[in-house]
Amino acid sequence: MSWLVLVLSGVLEAVWATALGRSQGFTRPVPSVIFVVALIASMAGLAYAMRALPTGTSYAVWVGIGAALTVVHAMVTGAESTSALKIVFLLMIIGGVIGLKASH
Repeated sequence: MSWLVLVLSGVLEAVWATALGRSQGFTRPVPSVIFVVALIASMAGLAYAMRALPTGTSYAVWVGIGAALTVVHAMVTGAESTSALKIVFLLMIIGGVIGLKASH
């Protein structure tokens, strides 16, 4: 259960990071509210997962999932350019997350 919560919290990290960028310095109310709600839920999930999983592993998986999904979303929406090299590095992050799970 802790791993599932951790993965979902990583997804929510990508949500709040994207919403933060779209809030334009908290001047836009809807993205600002999404940021706050997703941030609280993401942190709560991370805290829950850390009760059963090591801190380092939990944090690395949480950040890895959040970072990779944030970049993928930006590339899909056209906010960031796509390149073969970026995709290779994203796959490396995802491989690291899978490796951490497999070695636990």
